[in-house]
Amino acid sequence: MKTERRFPYAVITAKQQKSIRNNHPWVYEDEITEQSENVENGALIDVIGPKGQYLGTGLYSAASKIRIRILSRNANEQFTDAFWQRRVKYAVDYRRDVMPEDWHACRLIHGEADGLPGLTVDRYEDILVSEVLSYGIDQRKDIIYQALIDTLQEYGVHVRGICERNEGELRKREGLEQYKGWYRDIDPLNGKPVLITENGIRYLVDVENGQKTGFFLDQKYNRRAIRTIAKGRDVLDLCTHAGTFALNAAAAGAHHVTAVDISASALESAAENARENGLSNLVTFREADVFEYLEQAIAGHEKYGLVILDPPAFTKSRKTFSGARSGYLRINTLAMRLLARGSYFATASCSHFMPKEEFLKMLEEAAQNAGVQIRIIEQRGAAFDHPVLCGVPETEYLKFFLLQVL
Repeated sequence: MKTERRFPYAVITAKQQKSIRNNHPWVYEDEITEQSENVENGALIDVIGPKGQYLGTGLYSAASKIRIRILSRNANEQFTDAFWQRRVKYAVDYRRDVMPEDWHACRLIHGEADGLPGLTVDRYEDILVSEVLSYGIDQRKDIIYQALIDTLQEYGVHVRGICERNEGELRKREGLEQYKGWYRDIDPLNGKPVLITENGIRYLVDVENGQKTGFFLDQKYNRRAIRTIAKGRDVLDLCTHAGTFALNAAAAGAHHVTAVDISASALESAAENARENGLSNLVTFREADVFEYLEQAIAGHEKYGLVILDPPAFTKSRKTFSGARSGYLRINTLAMRLLARGSYFATASCSHFMPKEEFLKMLEEAAQNAGVQIRIIEQRGAAFDHPVLCGVPETEYLKFFLLQVL
């Protein structure tokens, strides 16, 4: 059915139409066969199928390979301020519904999964941290930020400031400036960290200079999941970053935790967090390349009751998948060699270019290389505040496996 066009238009291929009808919101540059002339960057644009049918309206990105990010498939949608306010309220209310005890430190907006493509907003108590990776969203951030402030105020949260972490390389592809700083120059922290509590453990979060938005909120419940098996065991936490898994293990009653990271600044933060929680006597921090540390530990015949491996993404594109898989295979093989029979292994991948099925195949191969057999206790993903949108595989990025060595 043909629909009267209200905005500039782009006609797409049958292949792209199928993707959109499967609920994927992206239109790629090379899937556009015809479009209006002189479409302004960031403008609203109608997406039209090859037979003239209306498929949705989205934001136009003139410099990006993702040329259009669809906002709505409702031909009668009015993209007024009320539209953005409604989207923000839906996102906040969802967090209050699914994690009412934990939403004081959570992801409030998760891009496409919340109908706000290219936007990430994390909440750390009364501080918000945002990253904008879409030209059209960047143009509309004032109304979105105000909607966040107003919605949170309704629930008794007075936002003191919004730290913008707009440093990502993807902003270049959108034709956007890279920078970090405080929205409207309102800096309530003066360089100090924000204190949050997660799973009963306190963390000092550097929202201005820490990785990403200052903290990895997506592993919230996975950190809690290792507590039972950590009790009474010697634990090795690899790529510890802020010490989050290590401190959960120590707080749960681990005999001792060794936490390893290559970053001296990350280890300083982790050690500070250990002191904040009175756990310094239970955790030893080691600055080392994780691969080298594992090889030395194997040579020294070290054994652990639980090994936790949470490395950074080894691949951020399909082009580097093969090399990344080799890296995952090697590091998981080495980790498994430190586990005696009956010991436990928690391992993760945060790259959506490493599908769950392929990650599991890699783990099976690593077990063979290590000369052990493994059984799956549990498969997990990101916390509820990082929802997976059906039809959009990019939103299912985090894989987390709890395993036992037999």
